[in-house]
Amino acid sequence: MKQTILVTGGTGFIGSHTTVELQEAGYEVVIIDNLSNSNANVVDGIEAITGQRPAFEQVDCCDMEALEGVFKKYPKIEGIIHFAASKAVGESVEKPLLYYRNNITSLINLLELMPKYDVKGIIFSSSCTVYGQPTEENLPVTENAPIQKALSPYGNTKQINEEIIQDYIHSGAPIKSIILRYFNPIGAHPTALIGELPNGVPMNLIPFVTQTAIGIRKELKIFGHDYDTPDHTCIRDYIYVVDLAKAHVKAMERVLDKPETDAVEVFNIGTGRGLSTLEVVEGFEKATGVKLNWTYAPRREGDIEKVWGDVKKANEVLGWKADTPTDEVLKSAWRWQEKLRERGIQ
Repeated sequence: MKQTILVTGGTGFIGSHTTVELQEAGYEVVIIDNLSNSNANVVDGIEAITGQRPAFEQVDCCDMEALEGVFKKYPKIEGIIHFAASKAVGESVEKPLLYYRNNITSLINLLELMPKYDVKGIIFSSSCTVYGQPTEENLPVTENAPIQKALSPYGNTKQINEEIIQDYIHSGAPIKSIILRYFNPIGAHPTALIGELPNGVPMNLIPFVTQTAIGIRKELKIFGHDYDTPDHTCIRDYIYVVDLAKAHVKAMERVLDKPETDAVEVFNIGTGRGLSTLEVVEGFEKATGVKLNWTYAPRREGDIEKVWGDVKKANEVLGWKADTPTDEVLKSAWRWQEKLRERGIQ
């Protein structure tokens, strides 16, 4: 058995898929989650896939006493993957202090406890939002592209947390970190036993697409069709959540098993190509044979026109690549939505 890894926010969308990949790679996993945006029965789904039940503690990372209790209870934790965060861009504009408190305090608490409990490495889940709207000459964006002023408190917490990690390690803290800047995670595990389950009206495109396809939503709105792109809709780099989860396993191996690497490293995690909103909608219809009722709507405030990543560094240095075909990814999202309907959830 490999090392024990603490996964914060481990019952969430990306956290649950990463837990599965960690277990399948031989790691022991301890999940902590305050269940503010997920459900404890996700642990059953993880166990059904891997045959192994991860330890689960309902703990808020902002509660220092409860968090320290986890490190006391599981003294073998050697690495952390930190997903736990409030993550809705719109809500962050309305409730900035909630976002700053949750997202920054949770990281500071973890960093403070790491040396005390001899935890060697932390993988931080950052975002391509740190690049803002890159200029044409910076597309696809590399890890060296300029960081732009965040368009929301949510995006700002990602920038601030990256700086906190850099500053803490620069001060001589005996830890290592890999910062992963993801593009847009989509899809669900091929078993359809875990997936994305947003509370209320989805903020992300794919749950909106699948909920419209199954009849929960009357119509899908494509926000903006006057962008400077080939079909005039936004362009994003959509990455399959299982491919994304595997990148975390590679990053964890690097942090724990390769002492010669830099103390802080940053990697873009995407496919390296952009797809427009319209291409995704039409691709979903083609992949599943389900027609969508959709219409154009005005642009949404804060939406970036086009962004996709240069992922050469992750491909070459981590030895990782996102290679699942888009039609398979879209089919996986649809299977998950159908499974939710079977279970009477949506």
